[in-house]
This record gives sequence, C-alpha cells and structure tokens, in this order.
Amino acid sequence: MYLTSGFDEAGLLDDSLRSGNLKLCLVLLNQPFSKGHFHCLWNKAALRACADGGANRLYHITEGSQDSFLPDYISGDFDSIRPEVEEYYKAKGCEFIETMDQNFTDFTKCLQILQKKIEKKGLQGKHKLHVDTGLEGEWCGLIPIGNACDCVTTTGLKWNLTNHMLKFGTLVSTSNTYDDSGIVTIETDKPLLWTMAIKE
Repeated sequence: MYLTSGFDEAGLLDDSLRSGNLKLCLVLLNQPFSKGHFHCLWNKAALRACADGGANRLYHITEGSQDSFLPDYISGDFDSIRPEVEEYYKAKGCEFIETMDQNFTDFTKCLQILQKKIEKKGLQGKHKLHVDTGLEGEWCGLIPIGNACDCVTTTGLKWNLTNHMLKFGTLVSTSNTYDDSGIVTIETDKPLLWTMAIKE
C-alpha cells in the first residue's frame, strides 16, 4: 500500500488527516497490508487506485462489503488480477486502464496515471505529517512521481530541503530520517511519493 501527495501509513494518525483537512491518494499494490490502517486511509483518500494484483488484495480485505470499497481505477497489464475479481469490479463500473508497456512496473504505470489525475483535481501543495505516533521506523523518503519536482521545501527531517529540485539522476531523497521534532512539513510544486518505514 502506498500513498502519494505526501503520506504513508503512519500519516493516518495525523490530526489534520483525522479532521479531514488533508487530501491523499491511495495506491494498493499486490502486497499484504493492515486492515486497521486500510479503513482509515480509504475513508480519507481523494483518489483510490489498484495496481493490477492490488485489486485482489482489496477484494479480499473487504470481503462481505466490497460494494463500499470500489477503487477509482485499476491499471496494469492484468496478468495478476484474478478473473473473478476483474469481473466483479468491471460489473461495478470501475475504470480499467490497460498499460502494456513492459519497460515499467505496474506500480510505476499506476503512479503515472495517478499523476495526471492529481493534476486534474489540483491535489498538490503543502502537507503536515505528525510522525510521533510510535509506528514510524528509522527511514523516510520523498520521490518525484513521473516528472521532476522543481521546488521542494521540508522541515522536520534530518536532511531538509529548501527550494530543492527532486529529479532522478540528480537528487532523490530516498534515505532520509527525522529530526525528532515529531512533525514533518512538505511543500511541493509537483506530486511526490512519501515513503517511510513502519515498525512491525
């Protein structure tokens, strides 16, 4: 499970997220995830997507109440989604976006689609994360989605950014950590993927 526009699982405990002030995007991958975290994140997400086999995970974890958890879209080459799951979500009118390019993973292709939808809905800007919940692991990172982020500023990290460009081939903040203040702020001009370790 991944979140864009600045959040991962621990972001669910952010006070402003609970109050509904934050907008996040939820991408479900074909990986196990916590049902408890899932329900909170799903309810707060402005966009919800499954990358191919992630639809199997969604279908399974919402067993008995699948009608209440329909993704905005499912993308991929559809070599992992089970036939009955594909049939169910198609019958419910979920958007299926076929991405056959084998040069990219289903996750990357899903993020590329998400970036376009994020821009269309205008979900960018400033974010505040409370990272003192006890769920956080040691590392965190900020990864540009698709294109470069021309201007990223952060506080609350050991290595903060001030109007920095994040771009593959130049700078990508994948191995950062926290400064123990308990709050991370992120200001960005383009969509970012916030990733972080979660304690077991």
